[in-house]
Amino acid sequence: MDEAKLNEFMGKLVSDMGASAMLANVILGDELGLYKAMADSQPITPQQLADRTGCNGRLIREWLSAHVASGYMEHRDGQFVLPEEQALALAIEDSPVYAAGGVMVVASMFHDKDKLVAAMRGDGGLPWGEHHPCMFSGTERFFRPGYKTYLVSQWLPALEGVVEKLTAGARVADVGCGHGASTIVMAQAFPASRFVGFDYHAPSITTATQRAQEAGVSEQVTFAQSTAKDFPGDDYDLICYFDCLHDMGDPVGAAQHAYRALKADGSVLLVEPYAKDTLDENINPVGRLFYAASTFICTPNSLSQEVGLGLGAQAGEGRLREVFDAAGFTQLRRAAETPFNLILEARK
Repeated sequence: MDEAKLNEFMGKLVSDMGASAMLANVILGDELGLYKAMADSQPITPQQLADRTGCNGRLIREWLSAHVASGYMEHRDGQFVLPEEQALALAIEDSPVYAAGGVMVVASMFHDKDKLVAAMRGDGGLPWGEHHPCMFSGTERFFRPGYKTYLVSQWLPALEGVVEKLTAGARVADVGCGHGASTIVMAQAFPASRFVGFDYHAPSITTATQRAQEAGVSEQVTFAQSTAKDFPGDDYDLICYFDCLHDMGDPVGAAQHAYRALKADGSVLLVEPYAKDTLDENINPVGRLFYAASTFICTPNSLSQEVGLGLGAQAGEGRLREVFDAAGFTQLRRAAETPFNLILEARK
């Protein structure tokens, strides 16, 4: 046994245990409004924060101390500060790097542990709709900042002629739309176009419809329950898949249906988790997060459906290209990328 190697691993394990415990504290801070109460980055005492948020002062002091020990906050003379940089990630929901809400996805993994035990010992399947409710809200809050930041400003302009079509008035399908965050962002930017969001999870369609009403885009946007292989329509200018194709049991069948539903000069916008094509290339913080999430969420969902291809969140561009080649598309190119996403364009 290599004692130095053992000690190095134990340090990593203890660090990860601390990180997991901190995520539970992040969930507390998000739900109780503690980060928003510190978003001005001004020094505050534990009791002042407790008074401001209606919480117990002693527990607030412990919560703040955990943040200092983790490097999430600064401490001096009995006062605590949430620095501006951390506030962008933890307190300001319009920030492109806001992440506190997305931590609920991690929370759902702990809620669903027993279901994953059963899946591991069974056929591997766990349908999306059987996750804890915080999965659905957490997914929306995790992806929405990226959509608001990049979708209209960078991703759509990177596609061939798509912005011009959307400006003039196009017909768009958002497949696997969830709570409709991506659909609504596009509708707000392109009032001449019409959008239909499809998802097979009925409660998400209900929420998406409410979101569209709240955003004032109900005349442009409709949402309907449907699968990726049977949604209606055959004259779409653009079909979008935002972080969902790899979750599907039959992504080839979904892509084949998109091929039939597109106009001759239409495009597919495929947004997938950022990954290279091999495990060795994905040994990094993003790969670590997405492989772990895929174990609990993406792959079990795929295995619960027909075909059960099980692409996984880290499928990579090469494997995605195989899917679209098999579906009949002749063009697939990387149009853009972010640290978290691959943005691909497919055409007939």
